[in-house]
Amino acid sequence: MTFQVIFEHLSMVIVALLFALIAGVPLGVLSYFYPRAGKIILRVVDLIQTTPALALLGIIMVFMGAGKPTVIVGLALYSLLPIVRNTVLGLNQVPSALKEAATGMGMTRMYQLRRVEIPLAAPIIFTGVRIAAVNAIGTAVFAAMVGGGGLGNIINTGIRQNDMKAILSGTGVLMAMALILDLIMALVEHRMNRRSDRAPSPAGKLFTRAVAAVACVALTVWTFLPQQEDGLVLYEGQFSEVQLVNSMIKQLVEDRYNLTVTIKDQMTAVNNFNAMTGQDHSCDLMYTWDGTLLTTIMGLDTTDIPDGQTLYDFVNEKMNTEYDARLMGKIGVNNTYAIGVTQDVMDTYHPTKISDLVPVAGELRFGAESDFFTSAGSMKYDPFVQFYGLNFAKATPVDIMLKYTAIEQGAYDVMVVYATDGLNIRAGLTVLEDDLHFFPDYYGTILVRNDVFERFEEQAPDLEETLSLLNGKFTDQLMSQFTYRVDVEQEPVDQVARDFLVEAGLLEQ
Repeated sequence: MTFQVIFEHLSMVIVALLFALIAGVPLGVLSYFYPRAGKIILRVVDLIQTTPALALLGIIMVFMGAGKPTVIVGLALYSLLPIVRNTVLGLNQVPSALKEAATGMGMTRMYQLRRVEIPLAAPIIFTGVRIAAVNAIGTAVFAAMVGGGGLGNIINTGIRQNDMKAILSGTGVLMAMALILDLIMALVEHRMNRRSDRAPSPAGKLFTRAVAAVACVALTVWTFLPQQEDGLVLYEGQFSEVQLVNSMIKQLVEDRYNLTVTIKDQMTAVNNFNAMTGQDHSCDLMYTWDGTLLTTIMGLDTTDIPDGQTLYDFVNEKMNTEYDARLMGKIGVNNTYAIGVTQDVMDTYHPTKISDLVPVAGELRFGAESDFFTSAGSMKYDPFVQFYGLNFAKATPVDIMLKYTAIEQGAYDVMVVYATDGLNIRAGLTVLEDDLHFFPDYYGTILVRNDVFERFEEQAPDLEETLSLLNGKFTDQLMSQFTYRVDVEQEPVDQVARDFLVEAGLLEQ
C-alpha cells in the first residue's frame, strides 16, 4: 500500500465534500425558505441516499465515463442528505427572538441570513458535514469498480485472496482516515463555537480564507486531472487471470516497440467494456471471455446462436457489426463455469462427474455467487438443476469475493467456480466433469477496437501479430497454476507473467 493510493482515496473524498457543501447548503436554505419545495428536495436526496452506491456510480459513468470524476460526483450526491437536512435543522433552531430583532434593526432577508442565521446554524451544519465525511470515506471503496482507484482495489483483492493482512491494513487505513478527518473537523467546529473577546484581524481572516481557497482549488484540479494515458491503454481487471494477461500484453508490446502500454486503475468487466466501446472511449483493448461477452455484456443466450455457428464466431461477428471491435483469437483457456466439491464430498461419495451428485444431492449444500441464481439466461441455477435432475438440501448465494472463504470455513459442500481459478486448489476443491455438457465454453480472448492497429501503425506496424502471439499458449491447468501463484503464493503478477513469456520464448531472459 503506497502513500499515493491513500492520498488518492482521501482527495476524492475531500473534493466530493467540497462539492456537496457548495450544493447542499443552498439546497438546505432553499428548503428553509420554501417548505413545500423543501419536502421535494429532501425526498430527492433521500432517494439518492437509498440508491446502491455501485448502481449510482454505474449510472453516472454512462454520462461521464470512467475514472475519478465519476466517483467524486457519486460521493458528492451521497453526501447531500446529512448536509441538506442539518442546514434546514440548524436554520429552524435559530431563536425567533433573534430573527425578529434582526428584522427590527432593518436587516434585509439575505443580510439577516448571512450575518445572523447561518453563523448561528453553522455548528449544526458542520455536524452534517462530519457525518457526510465519515460516510464518504467508506463509500469511496466502490471507486475500484469504475476505474477510480483508491483503497477499494486493495480491499477487494484481499477479500478474494483471503489475505487478512491486506484486508486489515486497508480497513485500518480507512478507519484511521475517518478518525483523523473527523478530529480535524471537530477542532474546526470547536473553533467556530469558541467565543473570544479578541476577534481576528481582517487581514488574518483574509489570509486564512485565501490559503484555504488555494488549497481547495489545487486539490480539486489535481483530482480532476486525467490519468496518464500514454500509448496503448488498458484497464486493470479484478481477477488475477485478467491481470496476468494484461501484464503479458504490456511486456510483449513494450519489448518490441517504442510504444508505452498504460494499465489504468481496476474496473469491472462491464464497465471496462463500456469504457472501451463508448463514444468517448478511454481504453483500447481488454482481456475477456467470449461467453462473458455473449451473456453478461450483450444479454444474449446460447439459444440465440444460429445453428452451425460457434459461440466464438457469433460473438466476434456481433462485436464487429455492433461495437466496432474484434476478437484476436483464443489464447487456449476455457474459463467456463465449473462445479467444484470439497474433499469431504470426495472422500464420502467419490464423484468424478456432475451426474454422480444426483443420488446424493439431498445431503449437500450448494453455493454460488448471486448472479448464478438470477433468471437471466439458461446457464443459471434453475436450468442447471433441472437439466441434471439435482435436488440439493440447501442452495444459497454468497458474494463472489467471499465464496472461497465460505467454502473453506465449511459453509458449502458444492460450489460454482471458474475452471482456471487457482483458488480452487487452495480451497481443496475437485472440479467435476460436466459430463452432459450443460455449461458453454468461455474461451479467453483479447477484444480490440478496430481502429487500434491503424492508430498505432507507425509505432507498431505488426501490433496485431504481436498480440496474437499469446493465442494457443495456455491450458486451463497452466492458467490455474499461474493464478495460484498470484492469489495464494502472493507472487507479483508481473513476475509470474514474465516467467511464462521467457519460458515460452516470447521474451529474452
